[in-house]
Amino acid sequence: MKTVTKPLTTRELTCLRWAAIGKTSWEVGVILGLAERTINFHIHNACKKLDVHGRQAAITIALQTGLLPALTEPPPPASWRTKQ
Repeated sequence: MKTVTKPLTTRELTCLRWAAIGKTSWEVGVILGLAERTINFHIHNACKKLDVHGRQAAITIALQTGLLPALTEPPPPASWRTKQ
């Protein structure tokens, strides 16, 4: 199993979490009150830190390493919209 050497920020994990349940970058942006480009920026940074190419690979590694909770848990509350 892959080990993660660089920690992901709360925002990167939040973006990956929403992507993991099928939300597009645009939809995540609407949910979090951010631009689609900003969501892509955070997902791209997460991919670099996880040393993968693509959001699906980042989601897979994050789930396998326990960075993301099981997808059966409810998504983050709307209060996560605060800027971080």
